[in-house]
Amino acid sequence: MRFVLSVYVENKYGVLARVSGLFMRRGFNINSLTVDETDDAAFSRITITLNGDENDKNQLINQLKKLHNVKVVRELHPETSIERELMLIKIQNSPNNRSELMQACDIFRAKIIDYSTETLCAEVTGETSKLDAFVEIMKPLGIVEMCRTGIVALERTHYISEELD
Repeated sequence: MRFVLSVYVENKYGVLARVSGLFMRRGFNINSLTVDETDDAAFSRITITLNGDENDKNQLINQLKKLHNVKVVRELHPETSIERELMLIKIQNSPNNRSELMQACDIFRAKIIDYSTETLCAEVTGETSKLDAFVEIMKPLGIVEMCRTGIVALERTHYISEELD
């Protein structure tokens, strides 16, 4: 089972290492991890995507809450949150595949950010399944390289500001 955790931490040196070290010590593989400062420079938000069962998830949440610099830990459920991911992908560009390439970019609302006679680089944002589908369509055309950010997610209506105080 895949789950997403949102972890609010103090924005201090070494906090990310302690949080990710907890996962390493417990033998969990992190599928994606994103982190940055929140609107309050004193805090950072870490979004972690993992696979595991209900027991694993509960154990990790409880262990995270015990870390000194961790302020809030919350599981983000797909039905009550918004998830997005960003991918940059470079694809072979030739007269033989150019129209198919441009059509796929249009259908997936990919933004072309670099273009040459040999390659095309596109920016794609959306749910993970959308990016996965775009990659599958691009494989036969020749993916040169790609990178993905990992998931960023927010709850739809719940506010945590009062929990940070």
